[in-house]
Amino acid sequence: MSTPAPAKPRYAYLGPAGTFTEEALTRVVDPAQAELLPQVDVITAIELVREGGADHAVVAIENSVEGGVTAVLDALAEGAPLVIQREILVPVSFTLAALPGTTLADVTRVAAHPHAWAQCRGWMHRRLPQAWHVAASSNTAPAALMARVAQGEAPPELLDFDAALLPPAAVSHYGLATLASGVADNLSAVTRFVLIGRPGPVPPPTGADKTTLVVGLPDERAGALLEMLEHFATRGINLSRIESRPSGDGFGRYLFSIDAEAHVAEPRMAETMVGLHRFSPTVRYLGSYPKADAVPTPLRPGTAQADYDSAQDWVAQVQAGRAV
Repeated sequence: MSTPAPAKPRYAYLGPAGTFTEEALTRVVDPAQAELLPQVDVITAIELVREGGADHAVVAIENSVEGGVTAVLDALAEGAPLVIQREILVPVSFTLAALPGTTLADVTRVAAHPHAWAQCRGWMHRRLPQAWHVAASSNTAPAALMARVAQGEAPPELLDFDAALLPPAAVSHYGLATLASGVADNLSAVTRFVLIGRPGPVPPPTGADKTTLVVGLPDERAGALLEMLEHFATRGINLSRIESRPSGDGFGRYLFSIDAEAHVAEPRMAETMVGLHRFSPTVRYLGSYPKADAVPTPLRPGTAQADYDSAQDWVAQVQAGRAV
C-alpha cells in the first residue's frame, strides 16, 4: 500500500492573482509546494487561519506612506490568538491600466484599493484631476473584472470605472492596456507584509528581531502613556512602530499596537512584558520574529544577556549572604 503524500501547507492571502500580497507570499513559500487560497479581503484571510481552513495567512500590516493597515491591526488585536512569524518588505508602485482601446482622455473614474489611491493621490491630481476614486476590495479585483468583461463572461454594465491602479504584474496577467506606468507619489514606497499563524513554539532569537504587542492603558490619567512607554525605555528597547487604535468600548479609550526591537527570549524583553502585564489590563503578545532587513539590533550597555546573568548571580549571592 502506497503512503499518501503529505498535505501541502495552506496559505490564505488577499487575491485574486497578481496582488502585491501574492508577491509577498511567493517570497515566503514556493507556490508549487503549497496550497494558495486567495481571499476577497484581509479579514477573511485572517479568520480562515483562526477557523482551521488555512495554516497561515500573508497580509499587509503597514505601508511606508499610508501607515498601518487598520483592518489587520484590529483583527489581530481581538479574537482567538494568532502570532506573526515573519515580515516581508515589498517595494510598491502602480500601473494605470484599462481595457484595450481606452485612452487617458477617456478616464473619469479610477478603481483602486484605498491604500493604493492614497499612495497615488498626488499623481492623480496632477495628471487626471477630473478622475473620481472608485474603491476596490483589492489591488487586482478591478483587473479580474475587466478581464471577465473583455472575455464576455460579465456584462459591461458591471464596470463602474474606466481604468484601475494595479500592480505592474497584473496588467499582462489580465490582458489589459497600460495607460501610465510608475504611478506613485513616492517611488521609494514599501509595504510591510506579515506571515501569521496559530501560536506555537517561539523561534530562537537572531539578534535582529521584533516583538509585536497590543497594550492598553489601565486608566485615563495624565502620564499613563508615558508610564507604559517607560517599561520599554528603561530596558533599552527601541519601538519601531506605535499606533493607537480605538478600544471599541467608549470614546477616548485606546489600545496601542507596538513593534519593539527585541525578542521575547531576551531578558530585557521578558522583563518588559512582566512589567506590562502588571501595569496593563490588556497585553496581547503577537509574536517575536526576525526583522526583514536582518540588521542586528544595537544593545544599550547593561541590557545584554550577559549583563542580566551577572546581575542575577549577584542578587543570588546577596540572598545567600555571600556578597553585599
